[in-house]
Amino acid sequence: MSEPVRTCIGCRGRASAGELIRVVAVSGPDGPPRVVVDDRHRLPGRGAWLHADPRCRESARKKNAFRRALRISGALEESLG
Repeated sequence: MSEPVRTCIGCRGRASAGELIRVVAVSGPDGPPRVVVDDRHRLPGRGAWLHADPRCRESARKKNAFRRALRISGALEESLG
């Protein structure tokens, strides 16, 4: 059985889900939702996929791809560390 193929929100390149990092938006009790890495691919909610390459992360940030992919209309904390 083959792995699902996903698209990186930074470079728009396609890769297997095992090669990409899944991120989701988690709502905090105070402040805007924040983007967190879903290591086990099990967190609830809409996810977005990203290469581990810092260039993809920066490209996604510049293009507001996190907000679009995760369908967040307001502010979003994008610090992934």
